[in-house]
Amino acid sequence: MHLMMILAALGLTGWLRTRSSSASQCSWDRRWQQAMSLFVLPPLLLTMTAISIVYMGAEEVPLLWEWQGRFSYLLATGFLGLAGILLLKQASQSWLLQRRIRNCPQHKLLGVSSRVLDNPVPYSALVGLWQPELIVTQGLLRTLDNEHLESVFKHEQGHCYYADPFWFFWLGWVRSYTAWLPQTEALWQELLLLREMRADYWAAQQVDPLILAESLLQVASNCSMFADSCCTAFSCSATRDRLQERIDALLSSDVDVLNSSLWSWNWLLPILPLLVVPFHTCTHLSTH
Repeated sequence: MHLMMILAALGLTGWLRTRSSSASQCSWDRRWQQAMSLFVLPPLLLTMTAISIVYMGAEEVPLLWEWQGRFSYLLATGFLGLAGILLLKQASQSWLLQRRIRNCPQHKLLGVSSRVLDNPVPYSALVGLWQPELIVTQGLLRTLDNEHLESVFKHEQGHCYYADPFWFFWLGWVRSYTAWLPQTEALWQELLLLREMRADYWAAQQVDPLILAESLLQVASNCSMFADSCCTAFSCSATRDRLQERIDALLSSDVDVLNSSLWSWNWLLPILPLLVVPFHTCTHLSTH
């Protein structure tokens, strides 16, 4: 039964990841819901399946198929163990990054507390989980005037408003232990793009969208100084067409807010493996 649960979860996971429609034909709000659901639901389903199997234990009846129970138990514990190790690794990297940032001098820039890095590359980001700190480089201060710099700060405040560093820390962890699933990287890049567009939209309510678009063009870069999931960078790595998407969205008058509810019946799927546990318990008791 345990092996069948694993195979069923893998089959359903593959089906979920391959049934997506063309994102370019959807509204921004629909793209956000679709990308988040397809990115999170399959890993949740696999994780809950593994937890259920570990809880039920290695024994399985009838004894003729006991090897399946032990093999499935090893697969489940290995999967959860890998996820736990990668979580500790990511948390350690994030902690070391924050320690590094705290060694940088802190200044008030346009009324915003910021850590200033002595680096010629124009760059800004929020680093941290609960109380993220804004970091900017000397290169950014030399590249942008105060008006454009303020628009960048508003963008980063949008990330803080939506708690993006916190949530994308966990999404980055999910990405790390399910990188082998179909479309993981494509969905991750889609979420990064929509995250930046949401922060752009939030900032555009307070500053001139044209100024923000100009700032984006001036600091756009194909490399990130910090490749960390608790870091949200204004000039995050992006292809030219995705950079164009952000600019077009900023200059459009009908951009969605990307804040509608993510609830759908699909989110009940990860609960299904837990429903097997009571039946397994009853079967196990009846054999004694």
